[in-house]
Amino acid sequence: MQKKRQYENAIEIKNLCKQYDGFALKNVEFFVPKGCIMGFIGQNGAGKTTTIRAILNMLNLDSGDIHILGYDYREEEQQAKEDIGVVFDEMGFHKVLSPIQLNKMFRGIYKNWEEKTFFDCLERFGLPARKKVGKFSRGMQMKLQIAVALSHRARLLIMDEPTSGLDPVVRNEILDAFLGFVEDEDHSILLSSHITSDLERIADYITFIHQGKILLSDERITILENHGLLKCSREDAGIVDESSIVGKRLSRFGAELLVKDKEQCKRKYPKLLLEDVNLEEIMLFYVDGMRGSGK
Repeated sequence: MQKKRQYENAIEIKNLCKQYDGFALKNVEFFVPKGCIMGFIGQNGAGKTTTIRAILNMLNLDSGDIHILGYDYREEEQQAKEDIGVVFDEMGFHKVLSPIQLNKMFRGIYKNWEEKTFFDCLERFGLPARKKVGKFSRGMQMKLQIAVALSHRARLLIMDEPTSGLDPVVRNEILDAFLGFVEDEDHSILLSSHITSDLERIADYITFIHQGKILLSDERITILENHGLLKCSREDAGIVDESSIVGKRLSRFGAELLVKDKEQCKRKYPKLLLEDVNLEEIMLFYVDGMRGSGK
């Protein structure tokens, strides 16, 4: 049996660059600690899917280093992929196959395929074993992909919008499966999602990418604790240190300022109303702030 690599981070990305016509990944760097869920957020076209494709060695990089589970993604790709489960927005299985037929196929693909685990997952998710997957609903298709990812002893799940377009009940079921997966501290997840409320529930870390650059990458709790929303008059907004302001919204009724050092602002501006903020508001203010500054 192959000895498992020792590693602290399930994914390590350093100085990742990829130039396209009209878009580029620019020195992308972040890591996914072992045993954690990393939420990966950003607008459509920000670079989330391109980064995931880079991690999976599905495109040629201009520069950068990527290690997955302690493996060099270029030199040891096959060894690494044995331990990775991948779920994309669109199902990659042929629509005429049934889960029973997929089980037979994956027994020949993955060295560590566990048939019992697969059929247990089908039962847990309420998926019919003999029905052609092309007749599955979107929610059923996503749960099938996750069942496959969980059935070959994967230590890392990489997912691109796995809960997009699903109803709240199905989303909740899938999120519970993710939390169960990382109960084993050797398991980790990189989860790209537009649904920031899902990430606020399950993510340990958040990485925020915008126009090919990483703007934030830290523990979720730290990001939420550091940022705050100042609500004040337009006149009072003028006294707030610009270096503390991420973005602002001005109206004839007043001003809302997202600040990145909440505790310091509490001390400096005790008379101004300072509220907590969620991930969606943080993302929107950063994007609006950069758009307003021309960056």
